[in-house]
Amino acid sequence: MNFWQQLPKPIMAVAPMADVTDAPFRRIIAKYSDWENQKNAVMWTEFVAADGLMRATPEGKQKLMADLIYGEEERPIVAQLFSSNEEYMEQAARLAVELGFDGIDLNMGCPSNTIERQGCGAAMIKDPAKARAVIRAAKRGAGDVPVSVKTRLGYNNDELETWIPEILAEEPAVLSIHGRTRKEMSKVPAKWDRITQVVALRDKLGSKTLIIGNGDVLSMDDAKQKAKESGVDGIMIGRALFGNPWFFHPTKRIPLTLTAMPTHGVNREDIITEDTADDSYEYVTLEERLRVMIEHTKLFEEILSFKNFSVMKKHYKAYVNGFHGAAQLRAQLMESNSSQEMEVIVQKFLAL
Repeated sequence: MNFWQQLPKPIMAVAPMADVTDAPFRRIIAKYSDWENQKNAVMWTEFVAADGLMRATPEGKQKLMADLIYGEEERPIVAQLFSSNEEYMEQAARLAVELGFDGIDLNMGCPSNTIERQGCGAAMIKDPAKARAVIRAAKRGAGDVPVSVKTRLGYNNDELETWIPEILAEEPAVLSIHGRTRKEMSKVPAKWDRITQVVALRDKLGSKTLIIGNGDVLSMDDAKQKAKESGVDGIMIGRALFGNPWFFHPTKRIPLTLTAMPTHGVNREDIITEDTADDSYEYVTLEERLRVMIEHTKLFEEILSFKNFSVMKKHYKAYVNGFHGAAQLRAQLMESNSSQEMEVIVQKFLAL
């Protein structure tokens, strides 16, 4: 029995997002979402090029391997790989097993032109035979470690009825389906009615593959509702995690709007509007939110010192949002180039 079969449903998954779901980000989530008590939650790494892992120079491989850094507190954790080369995929899957990952996922949905030019990501939708061969190669390398696939409804058009059966024929442990085509990117609402049809198709084919739905999940309550309505085995959360490492926490929430400038010791009722007030939750104060942002930044510098500091700035846009003075603080943080600089800026803001 692989780990997927032991997870209570609905499974909750941290989506793989390039330059987002790195080790610092995942560790912050693990710390503030009470991860050790999340019995049904799974983390994904950023996607990593299998070809690069096998062909890169020692320096290049070292940088790629940094995307496969993880801590025990992040388990269960799945390594996401991409390649259109069967040999490299098999070897990279074997490497992921040696590194101790709980699962291996194949990216067959990324719309990046750079990735697609390699015949990878969403380009795999246009070549089902190659996609199936790559899945088989990953399985050979993975051995007993479960292999899953993440993809979309189709390329230019919705091809659910023809594309999804090709994937299910290879019996991946899990199929994560983004409710949009490659052409639609994220420009239209995710089609959860079509994700429901993926579940129905899976059942009709008698497949044992678990289905995880992905797209426009706003909160834990929304995730549970979408799981109930669609019948999926799990939900994958992406953009809603930005600036919110408490997303999975059973009792903590970030208020949608802060109505007063924060000060030390600010009362909860002073910062929560009526649309977010709920006595069953403990609301995160703005001061705590900003201090976790500082902690996140320091962790980034500690673990990924060779990466460009600007990677962190997309997180600042999410952490610093929805309160008076947010725009000005955000603008100042965009000019910072180290954790020391940004911490000084935040401390001055909190002292106002």
